[in-house]
Amino acid sequence: MKALPVEPTNAPVAIGSRIRAERQSQRMTIEQVAESTGLTKGFLSRVERDLTSPSVASLVTLCQVLSISIGDLFLDPEIHLTKLSGAPRISLGGEGINERLLTARSERRLQMIRAVIEPHGRGEDELYSVDCEVETLHVIEGRFELVFSNERYELEAGDTVTFPGREPHTWVNPTDVRAVILWTLVPAASHG
Repeated sequence: MKALPVEPTNAPVAIGSRIRAERQSQRMTIEQVAESTGLTKGFLSRVERDLTSPSVASLVTLCQVLSISIGDLFLDPEIHLTKLSGAPRISLGGEGINERLLTARSERRLQMIRAVIEPHGRGEDELYSVDCEVETLHVIEGRFELVFSNERYELEAGDTVTFPGREPHTWVNPTDVRAVILWTLVPAASHG
């Protein structure tokens, strides 16, 4: 079997921003990393800005101090694009509502749903809850009422409300104009 000829690329591999992000997520300063690795602050700063490439030995040391694998620095990030025109329609219940899932179906950390609610569209008569920790509702366009057992929130374009996901609620568009709402559920609601 003949090996395929692969042209090497001269494109630089930008790992500096990933190293910086990892250091910052661990709340470490460049000084602390320099002290732990024996590398200079200036060198680490240049590495983080992709102005210089560390040697394999320096990279191994740096990854050990940050408790990450070298391979993680070179993995392509998992990016999923959803075009609104291709977003799958879903239905969480209610009348006069068109809901589209904006995040990947496989995404479990959070779920974003764009809802277009026709004039006088409404949620279930009974209060309901969603199986998630936190729900955020942002009004993009129009007016919207979020109803809890003991409180009612009248929202307009630009308003955002955050509440426990398991808090029983319902909703209504009380106007003669459509409303556009962005729901965010954290983590993604489980589907039965």
